[in-house]
Formats: sequence, C-alpha cells, structure tokens
Amino acid sequence: MKPYQKTIIAMIALTSLAACGNTKGDRALSGGAIGAGAGAVGGAVLGADPVTGAVIGGAVGAATGALTKKKDVDLGKPIWK
Repeated sequence: MKPYQKTIIAMIALTSLAACGNTKGDRALSGGAIGAGAGAVGGAVLGADPVTGAVIGGAVGAATGALTKKKDVDLGKPIWK
C-alpha cells in the first residue's frame, strides 16, 4: 500500500467520527474541518500544494455545512460537545 493510500484511509476513518451538529455554526465548523482535511489530502495526492487544498477545501466545507440543515445531513452530536 502506498503512503498516500494510508492517508486517504485515515481521513475516511476520521471523517466518519466527525459529526455535523445541530446549529449553523457547528455545521460550518465541522464542514470546514472535514473539507480542510479532504482538501489537504487531495492536494497531496494530486501533486498540488496541500496547504492550498486545505484552504479551498475548508472554505467549501464550511460553506456547505452552513448551508445545509440537520435534516439534510445528520451525523450526530459533534465530538467537541
């Protein structure tokens, strides 16, 4: 198994442990964290800058989290609460 494949598996496992939350702020925070992680891994795998991938992924994830409702995506109680 290549190193980047292990990273992708680890990110999928960590993402499954993250929860979205009930408030718009919780959803934006968790979406941003998930997006930043996915963007960093995606950037590294594709040979781009992982920091740029994390910034773009975090922004997209935060916006998506803020714009969705609990009924759209519900992964349970956030781990920080």
